Amino acid sequence: MEHEKTLLPWEFDKSKAVLLVIDMQNDFVNEGAVMEVPMAREHLPNMKRLVEGCRKNDIPVIYTRHVLYDHMAVSPLEVAYNPSLITEGMRANTPGVEIVEDLSPQPGEIVISKHRYDAFYNTEMETIIKNIRGMHVADTVIIIGTVTSVCCESTARSAFNRDLKVAFISDACGGFDKQSHDATLSTIAKVFGRVMRTDELLKQM
Repeated sequence: MEHEKTLLPWEFDKSKAVLLVIDMQNDFVNEGAVMEVPMAREHLPNMKRLVEGCRKNDIPVIYTRHVLYDHMAVSPLEVAYNPSLITEGMRANTPGVEIVEDLSPQPGEIVISKHRYDAFYNTEMETIIKNIRGMHVADTVIIIGTVTSVCCESTARSAFNRDLKVAFISDACGGFDKQSHDATLSTIAKVFGRVMRTDELLKQM
């Protein structure tokens, strides 16, 4: 599938970029996990290459993790659509909520906990992006992780609405299935950002 536009809306500048690793948690990635997304595991090697590439090129890496609680319905509509989450999945203070070992954050890297699909909603994400490279230096977010059509897409749209350039990495995001994954890539490429592949982005670093 071809997603690149003939005339690029913007050029990638690594000195103004940050990497967002969206929800690559044990409960999404591990085989047999409560919210298992096999494509996230399939694309994990590319995600690891990008995390390592960003670190080598001094591109800040920011992680998100989706967190639910046993003692309160912090995201009640999410649970209403996914009743299995009433009793298990992404629970605070459990191994399932942690980032998978292959992508473990290094000391000093930021991990943002969130309770909605959009990683900007009621979090410090925007403030961190605006200042992590110096005041108002970063203007581009690289998005990888899972789920392509849910948290990755929601975060990409929110970034766009904050005038951030979005580099959405097609083979470093994991969707529920190919159809929904491809639909998101098509939507992002048309109006919200640039869809790129891992090798393409690494070359531009």
